[in-house]
Amino acid sequence: MASTTGVGDEETAPLLATSPTSSTGVINSQYQSLSQISSSNDSDVSNTSNTDPGWTLSQSARRLYISHTLSTWNSRVFEFGSVLYLASIFPGTLMPLAIYSIVRGASAITLSSWVGSYIDRKDRLNTVRLSIVSQRLVVAASCVIFFILSRVESPSDELRVGLLAALIFMACVEKLAAIMNLVSVERDWVIVVARSDTTVLRTMNSQMRRIDLVCKLLGPFFIGILDGVSTETAILVNLAMNCTSVIVEYFTIAKVYYQVPELQHPKTTPPIVPQNEEQQTRQNAWVSFKKAIQKTSSDLRLYFTHPAFAPSFSIALLYCTVLSFGGVMVTYLLASGYTSAQIAAMRTVSVTLEVLATWIGPWVMKKIGPVRAGLWFLSWELGCLAIGVSIFWRYADNVLVSTLGLVCGSMLSRIGLWGVDLSAQVIIQEVSSVVV
Repeated sequence: MASTTGVGDEETAPLLATSPTSSTGVINSQYQSLSQISSSNDSDVSNTSNTDPGWTLSQSARRLYISHTLSTWNSRVFEFGSVLYLASIFPGTLMPLAIYSIVRGASAITLSSWVGSYIDRKDRLNTVRLSIVSQRLVVAASCVIFFILSRVESPSDELRVGLLAALIFMACVEKLAAIMNLVSVERDWVIVVARSDTTVLRTMNSQMRRIDLVCKLLGPFFIGILDGVSTETAILVNLAMNCTSVIVEYFTIAKVYYQVPELQHPKTTPPIVPQNEEQQTRQNAWVSFKKAIQKTSSDLRLYFTHPAFAPSFSIALLYCTVLSFGGVMVTYLLASGYTSAQIAAMRTVSVTLEVLATWIGPWVMKKIGPVRAGLWFLSWELGCLAIGVSIFWRYADNVLVSTLGLVCGSMLSRIGLWGVDLSAQVIIQEVSSVVV
């Protein structure tokens, strides 16, 4: 993972932690053949002749930033907004939100490998367009359902359960589409547009990270303020933004694709052994299932025996917590009497501390090394959480004091969490470079 987490939030952070981004920023896209990479400079003249005469790198980068900003903004707004909508529709209980979050996260973990395989095999433009359109469609449909549930005064239990199931299904689709867009753009398109130029690549990576952080800071705050006015208003604004941005995203990303000839080159993927029709017909579901199990078992065996397993698995465990501004804590704070605007402000402070950790982490690692820095940050995180939970239990009768203690402890612990994350990432990269 780079210094910050992208669209994928805490479910996807461990998934992106092993991305092939070196500390120098030099990345060769896995989708380019070696001949394409080595001959990129030689083919600049011929490539330029096939593009718009007015094409420049800054134009393509700018359009890529616009598309990524809209995609990340809508994803962050809906991610936090859906928690507020569910808390308003199902007051006094955490069960619907817990099911919603668990299934959504499980779908990302289970199907992310399929998403990666799809990205490897399919055309770049069609893949990104599919992610854009599918995201916007399911978010729009979800907003319609949220609006119906918020307006109907006494819906039957069957209707509520059925619509909740539909919302959960669409949340899974939205999450997978967000991962598809994130991986396609940040792990492939940026590299190709930069044409393996180290300076340009660093600049573009930094800009993409700034976009992620700004959207993570302002998106939830924006929808939280609107929800403080009324839940129906927030839902309608969320719906309108999705319907409007899909057009801009759809054509902006296409403009980048046609401006950069390298994006139109077919991806280099492992060859598939051809099978005749008779062999394909004989393959049944059981054989496919068996192969999938064997592949998963092989991947797990490789992961558990890899030298970088310990730091990778430990950081993944740290993200398995409800002591963050996720759905469960937000719903609890709403039930405790806090307004959506107040919670959005708290979350903004929490994210600001996370951003601060991206400067503190490298500074501490430079002073004492990544291993000791990781231990220090881990101690900080555990200490803050221990103090917060202690205040929560000690003053359980005083809602204001107990919740503020828990919230402050959780917010301060994010410095430690991100410090551990960065330290573990450096250790993983060092181990991986030795293995390679």
